[in-house]
Amino acid sequence: MHVLVLGAGVVGVTSAWFLRQQGYDVTVVDRQNQAGTETSYANGGQISVSHAEPWANPSAPLKLLKWLVRSDAPLLFRPRLDPVQWRWAMAFLKQCTASRAAYNLRQIVNLGIYSRAHLQALRQDIGIEYDHLERGILHFYTNPEEFESALRPARMMRELGCDRQVIDTNRAVELEPALAPVKERIAGATYTAEDESGDARRFTQSLAKKAEEAGVEFLYNSEILGFENTQDRVLGVNVIREGRHQILRAENYVLCLGSFSAILARKLGLTLNIYPAKGYSITVPVKSEAAAFNVSLTDDEYKLVYSRLGDRIRVAGTAELSGYNRALNLTRCRTIVRRTAELMPDAGHWERAEFWAGLRPATPSNVPYIGKSHFGNLYLNTGHGTLGWTHSCGSAAALADIVAGRTPDVDFAFTGL
Repeated sequence: MHVLVLGAGVVGVTSAWFLRQQGYDVTVVDRQNQAGTETSYANGGQISVSHAEPWANPSAPLKLLKWLVRSDAPLLFRPRLDPVQWRWAMAFLKQCTASRAAYNLRQIVNLGIYSRAHLQALRQDIGIEYDHLERGILHFYTNPEEFESALRPARMMRELGCDRQVIDTNRAVELEPALAPVKERIAGATYTAEDESGDARRFTQSLAKKAEEAGVEFLYNSEILGFENTQDRVLGVNVIREGRHQILRAENYVLCLGSFSAILARKLGLTLNIYPAKGYSITVPVKSEAAAFNVSLTDDEYKLVYSRLGDRIRVAGTAELSGYNRALNLTRCRTIVRRTAELMPDAGHWERAEFWAGLRPATPSNVPYIGKSHFGNLYLNTGHGTLGWTHSCGSAAALADIVAGRTPDVDFAFTGL
C-alpha cells in the first residue's frame, strides 16, 4: 500500500519513518529543498514532557489582558479582521476552565511519555546523532507567584507519570551551576530528569536520510496546491513540481503541514482549528564553557527555553498570534537576548545572535490532531504547537498503527476514533 505524506518537517519525516517500518511504500512531499527547514529549523530543542501545562488555563485570560499592551509580552495577541483568528480565540477561552485544562494536560503528558520512549528506542536502534543530551529539564522561576502557580500542574504531572520534582534553589544550582550568579533571584524550581534536549533540524534531516535509505521517496521543491477528491475520499494531490503541474496519487494520505494544514484542509471542506503561533529563537556560539549550561532550562516567567547544542546555545520562546506573517519582530528578538544575557552574561556571544522565527501550529487546547479525518483515506498528524519535536515520534508511531487498523498503545483522544 502506498502512503503519501504531506510535509517534511519533524512530524512528517517521523510519520514517514514509522509508516515505512510498518511495510508501507511511502512518499513525502514538501515545498522546500530538504527536510526540516521551516518550523523544525531552529526550535527550542527540548524533548519536554514536563512542558505540558496548556496555554489555555484558568490564569490565562487575565495574563492576556495584561500582555495586550506589551510588544514584548510572552504571548502576544494581535487582533486582525480574520474570522479564523477570532474563532480560534473564542475556542481558546472555552478551554480555560480548570476541568478542560486538567483534561488537556493529561492528553499532553500521556502522549509526551509515549513519544519520548519511542524517540529513545529509535535512537538506540539506528544510532542517530543530533547533539542530544540526556540531562533533564530544569524549570526555574524568578517570580514567586509564577513558582506557586506551577506547583499544582507539577503535582498533576507526577500523578500521570511525568516525574517533575519540585526542588529548592540550592538543588537547582547544584544541578546547573551556570545559575549560581543569579541564585538569589531564583524563587524555586522543578526538575524532570527523564526529559532531554537536542537539535530538531539535525534529527529531522538525519532521519530523512535514514528513511530514504530504507526506501522512502522524498519529492522536494513540490508546492502543494490542493486535492482531487470525492465526497468521502481523496483521489490525488495537485502539486507544482519542477515548474509543471502534476497529480500525485496514493491509497492513503497523511496531512503533516503544520500551520498550513488548516489552509489545505479547508479546500476539502474540513475545518481544523489550527492557528499559527509565531515563535522566536536565537542561536549563539558558546563563549565560556564554565559559564554555559548543560542542563536544558525553562524560564517560565518569560516563556523561554534554553538548550545546549554542542558548541551552540539555543534560546527560544514567546508566541505571537498575528497570522501567517513570518517577518522578524526585532523587539521580541532583543527581549530574548536581553533576558538571557542578564541571567548568564558570560555563557554565550550574545552580540552574535542569529535570529529566527517560525510558525507553530497551535490548537486552542494544545492537543494535536492525530488520527482519521472523515475522508476514508486521509489521516491527520498536525497541530502540535510548541511540542512538535517532543511529540513527533509518539504521534508518528500512533498514526502508523491507526493507518494499519490498530489501536495505539497510549491513552490519548485520537481524532476520528
